[in-house]
Amino acid sequence: MASTSSLRGDQTRDQIKLAARRLFALRGIHGVTTREIVAATGQKNGGSLHYYFRTKEALVRELIVDGAKLIDDRRNVALDAAEEGGGPRTIRKVLEILVWPSTGLGEAEGEEDSYIRFISHLGLQERGLLDEALGGRWNSGYQRCLGHLRRLIAGLPLALVEQRLVFLSLSLRAIMAAREAALDHRREHRRFWTAGATMENLIDALEGMLVAPISPETASLLAPA
Repeated sequence: MASTSSLRGDQTRDQIKLAARRLFALRGIHGVTTREIVAATGQKNGGSLHYYFRTKEALVRELIVDGAKLIDDRRNVALDAAEEGGGPRTIRKVLEILVWPSTGLGEAEGEEDSYIRFISHLGLQERGLLDEALGGRWNSGYQRCLGHLRRLIAGLPLALVEQRLVFLSLSLRAIMAAREAALDHRREHRRFWTAGATMENLIDALEGMLVAPISPETASLLAPA
């Protein structure tokens, strides 16, 4: 049985992580000091962050893996189930597996958190740190989804497919970060994200991005010189 002191220690550690993730989501990792993180937890011991994590970078790395592992586990479970039945058979099904696991990341069921905004800031500020922390380990579900999309997207040159997958990744992260912020802060446009058809329409739009026909303008640039 865990001691009272160890339970308090775990609670303090979690409080620091929650406060840091929220501050990083709002201002990026370079816009937040360790003192501000500790102050946001209400801790009187100014050295508590150093005690539990040693450095701010170590804390950032742990936060990256926490959320990435949760999302990756969810995606892999969904993919395993789909593949057992011979699927996923449609682009839409793959997109559902990409989108839904990155929702409801808070501690309570259905609750949102600040992880997507945190990662979005980090991807712009410190892409190398993000990639290094993931180590190619916690995005296997995402890579599996991309593999299925490459298989299912027909009739487009491979180079264009790869470009559209990049567009998909950038768009999905930005859109989900905006959704997370709206739901977290309960702004007026929160109603937009809680409307019944919004998320299904998002998946429709992402699918349209992937399967849109090639325009004459794009085709002319692909023609051999």
